[in-house]
Amino acid sequence: MAYDIEEVTINNTEDGILVTRELEKKVLNNKGSWSTIMFRYQDWDKAKGAYGPEKYTIRRYRKFNNEFRQQSKFNVSNREQARQVIDVLSLWVELPEQQ
Repeated sequence: MAYDIEEVTINNTEDGILVTRELEKKVLNNKGSWSTIMFRYQDWDKAKGAYGPEKYTIRRYRKFNNEFRQQSKFNVSNREQARQVIDVLSLWVELPEQQ
């Protein structure tokens, strides 16, 4: 477990192979006991013996007993889905806020 938000990673090793390789991370907010982090990563494709295409994930962490623990996640499986999310959010943030 991570005790500092900068220590949080999605790197995952199984049988000596880095099966989830974190390429980049961005802490979106770190307020109180809750943090949101976006990760860019790749999964190991055992059949091909190489890493697959980039993927993206947004994860929420909560600090509990001085450790950050994952509470939820949303995975974006490919670049096309990422573009769709960006397009929709870009439209929505330009709309006037509802009262």
